[in-house]
Amino acid sequence: LLMAPLPQERGGNNSFTHEALTLKYKLDNQFELVFVVGFQKILTLTYVDKLIDDVHKEFRDKYRNEFQQKGTLGLLNGTFDFKDDFMRLLRDAEESSKVRAPTVMKTFEQSLKSQKTVKCMIENRGEKPKEKVKTKKNKGSKKEGPDAVVAPGKASAGDKQPSTTGEKEELTKDEILQKNREEFFRRHMKAGEKSSKSPKPEAQKEKGKKPRVWDLGSSDAKVLDYSNSGTTGSAEACSVEEFDPDTALGDRNREPGRLYDLEYESGDEAEEEKVIQNPAKPSAKKGGLGGMFGMLKGLVGSKSLAREDMDPVLDKMKDHLIAKNVAAEIAVQLCESVAKKLEGKVMGTFTTVTSTVKQALQEALVQILQPQRRVDVLRDVMDAQRHRRPYVVTFCGVNGVGKSTNLAKISFWLIENGFRVLIAACDTFRAGAVEQLRTHTRRLNALHPPESHGGRTMVQLYEKGYGKDAAGIAMEAISYARNQGFDVVLVDTAGRMQDNAPLMTALAKLIAVNAPDLVLFVGEALVGNEAVDQLVKFNKALADHSMAQTPHLIDGIVLTKFDTIDDKVGAAISMTYITSKPIVFVGTGQTYCDLRSLNAKAVVAALMKA
Repeated sequence: LLMAPLPQERGGNNSFTHEALTLKYKLDNQFELVFVVGFQKILTLTYVDKLIDDVHKEFRDKYRNEFQQKGTLGLLNGTFDFKDDFMRLLRDAEESSKVRAPTVMKTFEQSLKSQKTVKCMIENRGEKPKEKVKTKKNKGSKKEGPDAVVAPGKASAGDKQPSTTGEKEELTKDEILQKNREEFFRRHMKAGEKSSKSPKPEAQKEKGKKPRVWDLGSSDAKVLDYSNSGTTGSAEACSVEEFDPDTALGDRNREPGRLYDLEYESGDEAEEEKVIQNPAKPSAKKGGLGGMFGMLKGLVGSKSLAREDMDPVLDKMKDHLIAKNVAAEIAVQLCESVAKKLEGKVMGTFTTVTSTVKQALQEALVQILQPQRRVDVLRDVMDAQRHRRPYVVTFCGVNGVGKSTNLAKISFWLIENGFRVLIAACDTFRAGAVEQLRTHTRRLNALHPPESHGGRTMVQLYEKGYGKDAAGIAMEAISYARNQGFDVVLVDTAGRMQDNAPLMTALAKLIAVNAPDLVLFVGEALVGNEAVDQLVKFNKALADHSMAQTPHLIDGIVLTKFDTIDDKVGAAISMTYITSKPIVFVGTGQTYCDLRSLNAKAVVAALMKA
């Protein structure tokens, strides 16, 4: 019987049904054999799988030698005497299916529960049965377990009656159930006695989860209800609230308006000094011949660096950079550039290959973190003031990197430098985005009330609610800021993934229509290779979807969550290397003062730390 074509096996399904016939088959890939069993679909044959497996095994073992000698194709015209074997295997399969009789459930008279008396099943809440106390004490022992049952009317609790293994298993379930019930009643009775004797009953009655009251929050639900607030499209000067400034500012000893550099203490310099000074000590302790030889060696100099000498060191440096969150591709390119720079260079006195390569890599990293174009926001804002127009900054990035939070930090920094800020709520997609900016505006006005600035409101929020065109809102906010004399407009946009083409098109439209002075990409310091992908695709999307001949790409980077990475600062290297754009701001915490400028040497020191 030839079947063409055979149905392909998927997920272990080896059956095929056609009308009233069902076929089950099994393939033997070694000898290219197909074993097929056919039967009526209406029949429920439980032994078919066993039969086809047995036939396959028996037939293959019986004719294995012939298959190996002549091959399967050479035996197509031959005959196989397998009828008797097949009938025997069929009878065995049928008999095996008959042996498995269905299990019969035990009747109530056969169960152990029918042998118990009513008296032994009565439970009194106030009583503590002796056998229960004993089982609790001997819980871990094998000889005396909870299965020892004391018959009613016997003398002592220590007399045990023998029980069979089957009774032991059945008694275990009943005893556990009784034990749990008595423990439950006992706990309630003890809790009632303790509560009556306790000197502080009111404190114990107060149970359950209580709502948390935040330091800057309000317990009044009406204050938190923004459902009835209208969105007129005009700028909103949020009401001033009183709260502790230390919570929002953190460090009170700082200089107002100053953007501090990142700080990082490293012990690498002291270690390098020890490494350089230690080789000179043995020459001083040795005799005059050793000291003279060392001087001559220093005058002559060492051999030039070869690629073979640097490869082991560069491999370790590459793995070290990748471990510090530098993108793998960038780590390879950095080590390759250092190798080309050092190849053929003559090493100095008392220097090793490791120290030479490390020094060259440090210089390359510092150069990467100090791009040619430096963004000076304060200078650019003052230049825009002279032209009587607002300075516009647009924030973009993926979801959840901290755009709104760091926008509020930058607003606080600008206010402390004497500039009026208008925040444009152009994230019309994420639920709560406008309310978040409204809260930040209220906090900033509390820290810098109008009374401290000659009656001027230093920060306002321009919003139109949700579901509106972000580019239109940004255009209206810039026009409003120009008419009302605001110095800076900070445009908050919705977070979007770099692969989402419609959202990237909308972002390119917003930037092309409003022509901001500065486009900042907000990225978190936690990412590694993902940072490269985000920046490359954001820049590409802005270039592809822009309507201008010279599209406005990313001008700078805001690196957030820098306080969460310890010394794994490789994302800073990856972002600046791939775009050649500077890191303008670094977010280092949750307060408004946790904003820093990038210190390239501090970042490199953290990166090179072992």
